[in-house]
Amino acid sequence: MKMKHIIPLLLLAVMSLAVTSCGQSPLEKVVKQALIQQDTTQARFDSICSIIQQNPGRYKQYLTDDGQINLTELQALIERVGGDLRPPLHWDIAAYGQQELSLTIYFERSGSMVPYDNAGDRGQLKKAVNDIINHFPGSKVSINIVNDGIYPYQGSVDEFLKDRNIYASTAGVGNSAFTDFQQIFGAILKAQDASNVSIVVTDLIYSPADASDVSIDKILNEENSLATSIFRQYKGKSVLVHQLMGDYNGKYYPYTNRPVMYRGMRPFYLLVIADTPVMNRMAAQSDYAELMRPSQARNSYRINQAESGVDYCIVPGWEDDAGRYRISHKEEGLLTKVESDKQTGILCVTLAANLGGLQQTADYLGNVENYDVKAQTDFALRVTPITDKMITGNNRQYLEGKTHLLTLTGKFNTPRDEVTIRLRNEFPKWVAESSTNDDTNTSSSRFSTTTLGLEQWMRGMQDAFGATGDYTTMRLRLEK
Repeated sequence: MKMKHIIPLLLLAVMSLAVTSCGQSPLEKVVKQALIQQDTTQARFDSICSIIQQNPGRYKQYLTDDGQINLTELQALIERVGGDLRPPLHWDIAAYGQQELSLTIYFERSGSMVPYDNAGDRGQLKKAVNDIINHFPGSKVSINIVNDGIYPYQGSVDEFLKDRNIYASTAGVGNSAFTDFQQIFGAILKAQDASNVSIVVTDLIYSPADASDVSIDKILNEENSLATSIFRQYKGKSVLVHQLMGDYNGKYYPYTNRPVMYRGMRPFYLLVIADTPVMNRMAAQSDYAELMRPSQARNSYRINQAESGVDYCIVPGWEDDAGRYRISHKEEGLLTKVESDKQTGILCVTLAANLGGLQQTADYLGNVENYDVKAQTDFALRVTPITDKMITGNNRQYLEGKTHLLTLTGKFNTPRDEVTIRLRNEFPKWVAESSTNDDTNTSSSRFSTTTLGLEQWMRGMQDAFGATGDYTTMRLRLEK
């Protein structure tokens, strides 16, 4: 009779070991922190949802078939984690169900924007906006025309989508001689609520009124300061800037305000503005792919207030691993009983990380030169993109939902060590390459790919958010 009881107990122990050997769940850790800190806010709830949606393979039990958060399963997890605390803590998330997002389009109608939409050209600008509206999963969409102010579009969304000459149908709306960036962006940021996504469709050329006798240096300095002063009041926001290219056929207005005829390609921009948790949520969900990564986009850059947290885990027994260690089940990122390889003295440890939500290029994320490693041990870092072929049944729980492998190799000779891996937030090269301080020469080879004052505007926004540090930081602790 005793043996009958021992066998189930042994099986239970083995099952428990199998579960805990996968490592402590980052999701459970975040839930525990929220409960202990009594941070049961919408923002914390959104951050928990982002972790789930960025790793659908690992946390599929917390997702519905259509990719939404399964509130019942998540509530059960919260109850389990809270029940293990002393005293037990409770958090009812029934009121935090993810709200349907609304989309507001702000379509610039200035003199330099009209030539992007001609009947005889390909209409890339209008198509880019239509694609975002058509693929936006929510049903709440509104459209405004902007120049010297913000004016509601008088037609329906369907009429906007079908309109083959949007600038002709909006002729006379506002004053197209200049665009008041201060009023427009200030009003957008002030009016935006936590469930709204705003998109400004613009050439991002700062054209203030009465600037004909003002030097270009003064105009660009004013633009830089203006961007900082507007956005610094709203540090909870994120701004995602997409650069696209479109046919241009008509009058172009340089900073001298003496129009010239031009036909060729020109850049235009989609500025996606949202609360940072909303931006994280959209980055994690495939439903928002066209908004986060437009098919026509040439370049993109996301500006945040501070560095973003990413999900990462240790991948035990990866291909090049050397030495031995145990993954702590009590503390995330802690390795104990660490030993270097006896023959070579080398320790090699591999992490799997999800860097997809950072909105950086594949080249940037894959370039080891963009990472800083700090530790007592002289670790070398290798960064490898994760492909579908790498994922097998044995490693699926570690690799699924991740984008990159980060491999640390070095001679570990100290009793303990703390390793930090930082991905630097370098200002993208494409911004400087796409920016000019003189847009008067339309025959220049750079005219078709550059925007007056782009760098000044972008750096002004970055300064407003204080986004000059790191994209993200990953940490490991090693103990012999």
